[in-house]
This record gives sequence, structure tokens and C-alpha cells, in this order.
Amino acid sequence: MNSFFVICCFHNFVLFLLLSCVVPNAFACCPHGNLRVNGTHLADEKGETVQLRGMSLYWSQWEYGSKFFNETTVNCLKCSWHADIVRAPLAVDQGGYLSNPEQEYEKVERVVQAAIDKCIYVLIDWHYTSNVAYTDKAKEFFGRISTKCAGKCNCLYETWNEPTQNDWSSQLKPYHEELIGVIRQNDKNGVIIAGTPNYDQDVKAVVNDQIKEPNIMYALHLYAASHKQELRDTAQQAIDAGVPLFVTEYGTTSYTGDGEPDLGETQNWYDFFNKNSLSYINWAIDDKQEASAALQNPSEPADVCSTDRLTQSGKFVHDHLIGVNQKPDGC
Repeated sequence: MNSFFVICCFHNFVLFLLLSCVVPNAFACCPHGNLRVNGTHLADEKGETVQLRGMSLYWSQWEYGSKFFNETTVNCLKCSWHADIVRAPLAVDQGGYLSNPEQEYEKVERVVQAAIDKCIYVLIDWHYTSNVAYTDKAKEFFGRISTKCAGKCNCLYETWNEPTQNDWSSQLKPYHEELIGVIRQNDKNGVIIAGTPNYDQDVKAVVNDQIKEPNIMYALHLYAASHKQELRDTAQQAIDAGVPLFVTEYGTTSYTGDGEPDLGETQNWYDFFNKNSLSYINWAIDDKQEASAALQNPSEPADVCSTDRLTQSGKFVHDHLIGVNQKPDGC
């Protein structure tokens, strides 16, 4: 065997070992490496507090949302919006996963793969608003998608988008614990975000009964034109009591998605997020003709990169993100 070839192979092998030992996650592809929960904060692998800021896609089953479940959208969000996280809402009911499991799974899988390829985080969201727990179907979905995330630093999980009139201790907590067990079979450390009662607004319900597992956070949802200081006070009380919150969905409009964006109140929320180092994701990348949509109708995935195609809400959030997030590597 050629001695030069042997020497080169040995050199490359030693270099690989050194990088693996000296630089943890040297080959990982995430802005902050493996995330974890440290107290009430999301943290990087060194334990330093981080804030993720990004965009949510829309319900996966409807065309004005589903056409954006692809690599083009993810790349635009990373490079044109400076988003470091994208939320992939798997529609559960209303023609979603319960009716078309393979079709809807493949849409979310595309976004997950794009996030891995583009080196940003992805929040995998079991998306519906109801008091009904589809536990077996949720276990089926998260058991499958978490295998794709095994060994990756990119994936976070939201196990119930918006529970409505559900009791925390007797209904929601046991449900989330069951889902956590399924996910942990494949993804040992990924951050999991548990939905809270009353559309993710009764966050104080978990204060004295948190899930006793590592890397768990709790969802807070809000719409700036509808939810103001009273909800901020509630959230602050939960944080002060030791509850780690993640704003997995916020809007600039009313909770219906319509009405004029309340940009002043949205800024008040941004100030609150930053004061408490909360991560936050805006609703939504879609071209439905409603005020919360980030894109004008009609739009295509490539239009996510074009500020000329953004709505008032989309432009406001876009400008905010590029003002607070650094331009990512690889753009």
C-alpha cells in the first residue's frame, strides 16, 4: 500500500479524534449547539442563556400554509429574516394528521430536514386547539419524528399546541409526561414544551406542579391586540415562581388573526420577552387574507425572501428580527 496514502489517512483519523474530544459537537449544526433548560431560561450547551427568535409556519393541511413547508422557506427565514428557529405546525384535526397521517407527516418531515440542512432549530408542533387529547395518535407521530432527530441538536417539541378547558394536574400533566416518555426513547435531551391550560395562558397553573424531568418548558401564547398587561403580569408571576416559559406563538393582531396589527403593544411584548430572556415565535408564514399573515396574497415560497411581498405585520416582525438577531453563518 502506498505509504503516503497511509500517512494521510492516519493524519485525518487523528484530526477527527482530536476535534471530537477537544471541541464538543464540532460537527453539530446549530447556532447554539445542544440546548437545555437552566432554571427559567433556555440555555446553550455551556449553560449560558440564549433567546431563540423566529417564525411559525401555518396549519399544514391548508394550501395558504402548506406550500411553505419546504427548504426554500426555511432558507429565506434563516438568511433574509435572520430567524434561528422555525416552527412546523402539524395540523391534527380539520383534515390534518387524523385524516391524512402520511401526507401531513411528510410535510413536517421536509421542514425538519431543511432545518437540519440549514443549521437552524425547528419546533415540531402537534397543532390543534381543543380539550380533546388524541394521545395515541400523538404518541405515534412523536415516536416517528423523534427518530429523525436522534443525535441532532436541531429539534424541539411542542406536544399540544393549545389545550382549552383542561385541568393541568389531572389531565395535561399526565398527557405531557406520556409524550415525553415516547420522545425520550429516541431524542434523549431535546427541549420539550408543554401546552398549558386556557390556550396557553394559564401558565400559573403549573407553578406548584411542574413536570419533574429535565429540559421541559411551558408554552405561553398571546396576540398583542387582545392580550396586554394583565397577561404580562400573569406570565411574570409564573416566571418569578420558577416556571420556564417559551412563547411558541405570538401575533401582532387580535387572537382571531384579523384587525389592525397593534405594533405598539407588540413592542411592549418584545420588551417583556427581552427583560425575561424569553424565546418567541411569530404567527405566521402564510398568505391567507388576514392581518396576522406575514405574506401578501398570493405569494410563493421564494417570496418569503422579498420584503416587497410582506404585509404590515410581516414587515414589522421581519425588521425586528434582523435588528436583534445577527446574520447567520452560511448566508
